[in-house]
Amino acid sequence: MATSDEQAHEDRQDIKDEQLAHKDDEQAEKEYADFEARVRRTIYIDHLSPLVTAQVIKASLAQCANVVSTEFIQNYTIQYEIPAAALVEVDNVSQAQAAVDLMNNFPFMLGGMPRPVRAVFAKPDMFPDRPRKPGLKVEFSWVKQGDPGYDGMNKLKGLARRQEAENMALIKNQLEEEKELAAQQQETLEASNSKYDMLEKLITDGDITKLAQHYKVKLGDD
Repeated sequence: MATSDEQAHEDRQDIKDEQLAHKDDEQAEKEYADFEARVRRTIYIDHLSPLVTAQVIKASLAQCANVVSTEFIQNYTIQYEIPAAALVEVDNVSQAQAAVDLMNNFPFMLGGMPRPVRAVFAKPDMFPDRPRKPGLKVEFSWVKQGDPGYDGMNKLKGLARRQEAENMALIKNQLEEEKELAAQQQETLEASNSKYDMLEKLITDGDITKLAQHYKVKLGDD
């Protein structure tokens, strides 16, 4: 049987434990509130090209929002390390709305070529580093053959494998399209550089003046 001193010590310890638990709950609520504020000023962009970088996204949104951070979401159902989507945090909710409107109403430009993308407001479940919601309890259990729900889970497993195969086919097709697009853009760039080099040579050698005199064209400096 505990003495009065021992009982008093246990009571004091119980009070400390309750205070500590209350403090932890308050801290968890504050962290989740900060997280929710971050979610509201973050947009989710998908259908991204493998060539898109954080700098490309920041430059494309510069006219309507200041990009604070960009986190690419990896598609773990395929073997390629290709970003298929991104979470983009901006300064505030109004900038997030402007960014969503911009990307949904105007083409996303990459290397001077329009690319179809989709932008929506982010949701908490999209964040891999989301904190635990205060008061939320998660329970799980192993399901084996004969248990209720086993057949349903087995069907989901089959669907996941089918989706993986379809994703692989789509990604391979996307990579081929990106390769062709890159080749076209490189060809256009080389042609433009060639024209500029030719014009520069004409000006440097003085041939442009002779051509102007021959075709009776008045140059701006004349």
